[in-house]
Amino acid sequence: MASARWPCLIVALLSSSVVFGFPRSPSRPLEKRSVGEERADDIEVYSTKVSCKVTSRFAHNVVTTRAVNRADVAKEVSFDVELPKTAFITNFTLTIDGVTYPGNVKEKEVAKKQYEKAVSQGKTAGLVKASGRKLEKFTVSVNVAAGSKVTFELTYEELLKRNKGKYEMYLKVQPKQLVKDFEIQVDIFEPQGISMLDAEASFITNDLPGKRPHQGHVSFKPSLDQQRSCPTCGDTLLNGDLIITYDVNRESPANVQIVNGYFVHFFAPQGLPVVPKNVVFVIDVSGSMSGRKIKQTRDALLKILEDIKEEDHLNFILFRGDVTTWKDTLVQATPENIQEAREFVKNIRANGGTSMNDGLLTGISMLNKAREEHRVPERSTSIVIMLTDGDANVGESRPAKIQENVLSAIGGRFPLYTLGFGNNLNYNFLESLALENDGFARRIYEDSDANLQLQGFYEEVANPLLTGVEVEYPENAILDLTQNTYQHFYDGSEIVVAGRLVDEDMNNFKADVKGHGALNDLTFTEEVDLKEMEKALQEQDYIFGSYIERLWAYLTIEQLLDKRKNAHGSEKENLTAQALDLSLKYHFVTPLTSMVVTKPEDSDNQMAIADKPGEGPQESVAPATAYQTSYQPPSKPYYYVDGDPHFIIQVQGTRMPSASTLMKNQAQCCASFRTLLQNRKTYLGKVGIVNAPMDFRIEVTTEKITLQNGAAQSTFSWLDSVTVTSERSAGRLWWSPLEKGLPLRWFCPKGVEETSVHLNYLGFYVLDSDKMSTKSHGLLGQFFRPLAFKVSDFNPGNEPSKIHATMLVKQHRLAGLPERLQEGCPYGTYVGCWFVHNNGQGVIDGVHRDYIVPALF
Repeated sequence: MASARWPCLIVALLSSSVVFGFPRSPSRPLEKRSVGEERADDIEVYSTKVSCKVTSRFAHNVVTTRAVNRADVAKEVSFDVELPKTAFITNFTLTIDGVTYPGNVKEKEVAKKQYEKAVSQGKTAGLVKASGRKLEKFTVSVNVAAGSKVTFELTYEELLKRNKGKYEMYLKVQPKQLVKDFEIQVDIFEPQGISMLDAEASFITNDLPGKRPHQGHVSFKPSLDQQRSCPTCGDTLLNGDLIITYDVNRESPANVQIVNGYFVHFFAPQGLPVVPKNVVFVIDVSGSMSGRKIKQTRDALLKILEDIKEEDHLNFILFRGDVTTWKDTLVQATPENIQEAREFVKNIRANGGTSMNDGLLTGISMLNKAREEHRVPERSTSIVIMLTDGDANVGESRPAKIQENVLSAIGGRFPLYTLGFGNNLNYNFLESLALENDGFARRIYEDSDANLQLQGFYEEVANPLLTGVEVEYPENAILDLTQNTYQHFYDGSEIVVAGRLVDEDMNNFKADVKGHGALNDLTFTEEVDLKEMEKALQEQDYIFGSYIERLWAYLTIEQLLDKRKNAHGSEKENLTAQALDLSLKYHFVTPLTSMVVTKPEDSDNQMAIADKPGEGPQESVAPATAYQTSYQPPSKPYYYVDGDPHFIIQVQGTRMPSASTLMKNQAQCCASFRTLLQNRKTYLGKVGIVNAPMDFRIEVTTEKITLQNGAAQSTFSWLDSVTVTSERSAGRLWWSPLEKGLPLRWFCPKGVEETSVHLNYLGFYVLDSDKMSTKSHGLLGQFFRPLAFKVSDFNPGNEPSKIHATMLVKQHRLAGLPERLQEGCPYGTYVGCWFVHNNGQGVIDGVHRDYIVPALF
C-alpha cells in the first residue's frame, strides 16, 4: 500500500460536560478572538469574467478574476471556481504585479514526488475537491502585498452530452461581493444550426440569450446597482446557478465534421418508433433502505409504472437476506398488470441483509429465459436496473466474484444500469459492474428529491429507438477511432464518434450507421465533401482552433479511463499509458495527472496540486514526513473526540509535514492521547444531542441511548437501529460502529483500566464534514472550514523519531511536537499528530472555557 499521511491537530481540553448539536443555553457566548481580523473592504475583487466558447458541443471555458489589496499590510486572496465534474482542467495561471506563475500538468507520480519535497519543507497544497452533485471546487489562495494586484485565470474544457433532447452548460455564480466589472459571455457555434437556446438564472429573471441560425450568444453583465440585494445594500444578490440549454437542427440523422485531419461524427435520428423493452428492476430492500429511502423508491417506481408502455414487459426482483419476485416470469405491461404492480410496490418494505449477487442473477436469468421461451417480442430489447444503498453481506459478497457471475450470466446480450443510493456504498464497484456490461452507474443523492432523481434516470432509458448500433467507416481510411458500437440508442441522446484520417487530402468521406429498429434493420449513410466542408467551417475560427482534435482527445481519454477500470495486468498498463500520454500532450488534468502550481509566498515558493476527484475513493497524494507508515486516508476530512477528552482535527486542504493517522477504512478509528487532570485520567461518559426543529433530544451513555421526542421518551440499546420521523424531516440514527459513511458516529462502549476500576467511555466522530452546515462551530465544527497555517523551524527532538517545529496559525506562533498516540480504539493503531498545549489556546476560537456548559440540556 502506498505511503500517505493524514494531517491533524490535537486540542487537549479540561474535562466538563460537552454538547454536540445545538446548545440551548450556553454559559457564555462563543467569541471569535483571532488577532488582526480582516476588514471586508481590504481585498477588492474588481473584475470577474467568465468566457465560454462552444463549438460543436465542445466547450472551452476561461474564468478570470482580478483583485487588489487595498490594506497597508499583506493579505491573503482566495480564488474559488466550481466547475462540472465532467470537465478537465487544462490551465491555471496566477499573475502578481506582472509576474505570471503557470500551472504545469505532470504525471501524478512525478507531481506527487515534487509535492512531497515541498511539503517536507513546510509548504501546503490541495486545490480541487467534489462540491455537490454536479460540480468540483477549485480553490487557491495567495498572499498579496499591500497595494498589489493579482490575477487568477482558470481554463477547463468538456464535451457537452445530449440528455433528454438538449445540451446543458452549468455555471455556478457566487462572487460573494459586489464586483465593478462582472460579466459572463457564452458563444455557441453549431454548423447544424441552433434549434433552441435558453438560459435560466436562479438570481435574475431577465431574458439572457439570443441566437442566429448557426450562432447562439448569452450575455450577462450587471452593473453594481443591479448586483445589489437591495437598493441600499452592500452585499450581492448574485448567488446561484446559471443553466444554459440548447439543441441543434437535425435535417439528417447524422452530421460529420472534419478539421485538420480529425473528424467527429454526431448521430441522433429523430422520429423512429420506440423498440419495446423488457425491464427488470432489481431493488435492494435490506434494513439500511428503511425509512425515507424506501418511501422515495416506492414513489419513484409508482411514477415509472405510469410511464411504462403497454408493449413493454417487466418484473420486480427484491433482495434482502433472500430474494423475492413479483411474478415468476416477465409479464406484459397491460393496464391490469400495471395496477397489480402498483399494489405490489406500495407494499414493499425494507429489512434484513443484502443478497445482491442472488438478486442480480435472478433478474438476469428471468430475462434470458423469457427470450429463450419467446415470451417477449423478437424485436424487443432487455435491460436490468439495479438500485442499492450498500454492499453485499449475504451469500456471495466478494465484489470481484459478483462481477464475474454477472458478466457470465449477461453474456453481452443486454446492459446493466446500477444506481447507488447515498454514500454508504462501494461506488467504484457499482461503476465497474455497469461499465463491464455496457451500462453506466449513477449516484442517487440522499435528498428530498431522490425520487425525482430515480424518475429522471428512467426517462433517459425509457425509449430505445435502436439496438445493436454499429458505426462504420471506409476500410483503411481512419486511425485511433473512439468507441463505435453501442447496445442502444435512446431517444433524446446522441452517439458521438471521433477519429483521425489516414489521408488528410482525401476529397470525400463516407460514414454508415447500422442498427435494429422496432420494425426492421436500418442503415443511415452520411457522405461528406471535404472541400465544401472546409469552406463551411471557416467561419468558426473565431471560436478556438483545433477543437475537433481536442474533442477527440477528451473523448478518447474518457473512454480509456472507463476501460481501465475493469482491466488487469498488461492490458491495464497499456490503457493507462495511452490515457496518460494523451493527458500530458493535451494538458488535461485527469485521474492520471496533476497540475502543479507554484505560488509566491513571501520570499519562498509554495507548492500546490490540482487533482481530478472522482465518485469513489481516490488515490491520495502523500507528503513526505519524518514517520514512515503505510496508510490509506479516508476520502473525507475526519474529526473526533475520544478517550481522555482530546479533540482530533484534520485540517482541510492542508498536509502537515509529520502528522499522520493510520486509517485503513472508514470503519476504523485512531487512538487518542490520555492526559492527566489532577493525576486522574478522564473520559467521555455522556453525550447530548439537541435538534430543535425535530423537537427531540438524545442522551448517549455507555449503557443506553435515550430519545426524548416531544413528551415521549424511548430507550434503546447499542444493538438497536432507530428511525426518527417528524412532520418536517426524518433521519436515521445508527448506534452500530460498523455502519460506514455516516456523517456522525458514536463508538460502542469501550473499557480501560483505571487502577482497579474498569471504565467504559464514549467516542464521537464526524466522518463527513461536507454534510455539516457551514455555520457549524464548537471544538470540532470550527475546523470544518480550511485553516491557514505554516510550519517551520524543524529541529531534532530528544528521540530520533520526534522533531520539534514552530507552527504559525491565526497570527500566533506555537511550539509544536509531533506526538505518538497510543493504541486504544477497537480498530485503531499508532497515530502521529501535532499536539497543541494550553487547552488549544491560539488554535481554537476564544478560550476553552467558552465551550463548557453547566449541563447537557
